Amino acid sequence: MKQILSSLALLALISLGTTASAADCYADYKAKQDNPLRLHYGVMQVSACAKGQAKKEVAQRLKGSGWTLLNVMSVFGPEGLDKRKANAGKFYLRY
Repeated sequence: MKQILSSLALLALISLGTTASAADCYADYKAKQDNPLRLHYGVMQVSACAKGQAKKEVAQRLKGSGWTLLNVMSVFGPEGLDKRKANAGKFYLRY
């Protein structure tokens, strides 16, 4: 019985660690609007660290504001935020 409880506690800790690390994922992307053509580069916090999943999330969130995703450049952790902040300007963690 103690082994089962220990195993369940370990699984719970692992799942909490996975959730916490997913919250520390960011994507930098390029997007556009038409008529007139506008382009922007931005950084967004995403719930998935996999590039394919992040791409879907970024596209959906941008679409709600009238933007079309052109490309997710990369997915990274908090260590990459500072070097992207200046380039993203007003689109830094906006969406």
